[in-house]
Amino acid sequence: MTRICLAALVLLAACGTPQEQCVNRNTRDLRVVTRLIAETEGNIARGYAFEEVTVYETVRLPCRPPGTDPEAPPVLCASRVPETELRPKAIDLVAEAAKLESLKAKRISLARAAEQVVAACRKAYPE
Repeated sequence: MTRICLAALVLLAACGTPQEQCVNRNTRDLRVVTRLIAETEGNIARGYAFEEVTVYETVRLPCRPPGTDPEAPPVLCASRVPETELRPKAIDLVAEAAKLESLKAKRISLARAAEQVVAACRKAYPE
């Protein structure tokens, strides 16, 4: 499933104009830091974070065991299916606040650098 999503994102990125591709490629860090700021602000507001945990559930799916007659009706076989759950996780609010301030400072420096890069992309690839 992850491969399908990744392939779809690559195809979508390839659909943008050269200028959009240039801007997206060169502002990736700014977008990541902005997303992390939003996540950290949410953690502070809630008082806890979420962590992704993979659990495996056993489900019964129709199958044909090896060596059985292809004309025989399928039987139910147990199969383990991964599921991702979000679970609450305790955080140190003081450390989280310090992380938020650090991320905000980093975003300011990345935004300044991005202005120059975006201008260069617009100059190199006018629309």
